Amino acid sequence: MDILVSGSLAYDRIMDFPGKFSEHIFPDKIHVLNVCFMINGLMENFGGTAGNIAYALSLLGENPTVIATGGRDFEPYRTWLIKNNISTEHVRIIEEELTAGAYITTDKSDNQITAFNPGAMKHSAGFNLNSLTPEETLAIISPGNLDDMINLSTAYKQKNIQYIFDPGQSLPAWSKERLMEMIHGSKIVICNDYELRLIQEKTSMSVDDILKSTGILIVTKGEFGSAIMRKENHQIKTCDIPAAKAHVVADPTGAGDAYRAGLIKGLVLSKDDIVRAAKIGSVCAVYAVEVYGSQNFHFTPELFNKRFEEVFGERAF
Repeated sequence: MDILVSGSLAYDRIMDFPGKFSEHIFPDKIHVLNVCFMINGLMENFGGTAGNIAYALSLLGENPTVIATGGRDFEPYRTWLIKNNISTEHVRIIEEELTAGAYITTDKSDNQITAFNPGAMKHSAGFNLNSLTPEETLAIISPGNLDDMINLSTAYKQKNIQYIFDPGQSLPAWSKERLMEMIHGSKIVICNDYELRLIQEKTSMSVDDILKSTGILIVTKGEFGSAIMRKENHQIKTCDIPAAKAHVVADPTGAGDAYRAGLIKGLVLSKDDIVRAAKIGSVCAVYAVEVYGSQNFHFTPELFNKRFEEVFGERAF
């Protein structure tokens, strides 16, 4: 099956400040703020929603196609993706820009100051869908270039390609009409509980209204697992999926993207077994929680099945 993953590709540059921000920022001087934090060092990781989802899918034995943009500094990321059997054929390079980058400084109290440069993500990736077989294609639209998100949702519907809509951190940028347009006709809408509230506030849609526009609504809840909602006999049915227990909690960054990869793997195995797909998502997510960086975890299919069996009493695949 062809798996299309659209969204962002970014370098996550994480810095550690050995003190506390609060000791250097005075409330009565906030209007003339001018501070410099001397950090211990900088760690660069590969990130971005499309990259994170595609990486986890590769560990699960899939060969996804990434639809995104990179900048003139993209070559190390390209090498990493190719090494992990991820197609970069449809990554458009914008030579006059840098690849999107998040610059994250964390202090001793786990407070964070983040600056994000969209760089190449300001440009549309574009993609020709003519060579695809709709019934053998599954897509996910994750946060990235806004034009790509709306254009791909329209194109997928025109081509009868099933897609998962994952608005995530792009939600504040959408109008009511655009957001409703992308929800309508999707196979699945996936979001966390806070994002669901934002969707409802922006669109004035109830959960029932959302389920009239999409097939399934999945709400992730971090350590409390996830909930699958769908309509059956005009009633909303909810199935709760427990979170897999982490051996150690290192960094939750990227766990949501790993969950989405596991969900897609499950749908590739069986289009109709959404519960099993969500369980695979749950186990995939816990690997991301246990390491720093969203593409630094690793597992083999056998190790994954062993972990899945520990949680759910059966093999994943």
